[in-house]
Amino acid sequence: MKPCKLAPLFGVLLLAVVSCGCSKLKARDHLNKGVAAYKNAQFQAAIEHFKQAVADDPSLLMAKLYLATALKQLYIPEGDSPENIKIGKQAIEAFEEVLKEDPNNDTALASIAQTYYQMHDFDKAKEYQRRRLQVEPNNAEPYFWIGAIDWALAYKENAAKRQELKLNVPNAQGELPPLPVKAREEVTQKIGPLVDEGLKALLKELDLKPNDSDAMGYVNLMYRQKADLEADAGAREADLKQAGQFFDKSLALRKAAAEKASK
Repeated sequence: MKPCKLAPLFGVLLLAVVSCGCSKLKARDHLNKGVAAYKNAQFQAAIEHFKQAVADDPSLLMAKLYLATALKQLYIPEGDSPENIKIGKQAIEAFEEVLKEDPNNDTALASIAQTYYQMHDFDKAKEYQRRRLQVEPNNAEPYFWIGAIDWALAYKENAAKRQELKLNVPNAQGELPPLPVKAREEVTQKIGPLVDEGLKALLKELDLKPNDSDAMGYVNLMYRQKADLEADAGAREADLKQAGQFFDKSLALRKAAAEKASK
């Protein structure tokens, strides 16, 4: 009698296994169709296929990653319309789903950081760049972005103060005049930590990637921000000299690259 009683149970289990297998096959099919649509820049069609792939097989991480990537393709960087911002947030949420299963996925971390940067949420952008460094401490790219973000924030604050004081006109050598003591102290309090963090990050990036002309350009700009915070005239001149040296190195590398490309 026992085999007879167990027969329905085995039938149910077999049906579940077959059903599971069919769902996974359907998921793979939608994934492949989504990839084909994505490659043809048919992003909305790709999104629908990737969504269905995830619905059919929630464990299919590749489908989740492609879904997030396709959503990001619909986002217009720095566009401030409500619909565009909504799409950007959807892309971030989709990448977060990837991170739930694979917390160290660099593609997801980098994409979230980039999207926040494009949305001008710089604190969040830096947060995810730092998370990338926890996974890959010798990855040069996050250091570059931390430095670039810090410079943008520092420059905005410093430029606003100079505009207010009408001290934004360079001299014959192309240098801006020093800030008055009170203004310098105010600016230092606001951007001093940004300058320190950003310069340290950019120099670390150059340790890892010595011939990065873009990073050298930002080091040049960051040293100019640092110069504005110096109380001592000698220290200010030293910072400006350092800035000039990095500018020259960056320019030389760019010229060399252009000449190589033209051959």
